[in-house]
Amino acid sequence: MTDAVTLLAAASDQQGPGNVLRIVLLVSILGAGGLAWLLLRGYRSNGGDAAAAEPDGGASRGASPDAEGAVKD
Repeated sequence: MTDAVTLLAAASDQQGPGNVLRIVLLVSILGAGGLAWLLLRGYRSNGGDAAAAEPDGGASRGASPDAEGAVKD
C-alpha cells in the first residue's frame, strides 16, 4: 500500500502539458465562440429589410441629407 502511494505521489509531481493544454484549449474555444458572436451579430436581420427596420427610414447614422443623395432645390 505504501508503495502505491509513493508511486502516485511521484507521478503527481511530474509536470507536463496537461493543465497548460487544458487552459489553452478552453481559452481558444471561448475565444472562438466570442469571435463568432461578434462577427455574426452584425449580420442579423431585424425582421426583413434592414433599411426599413431603421427608425429614420434607412439613413446612415450621423450622415447629412446631402450624403444620403437628397437633392436640394
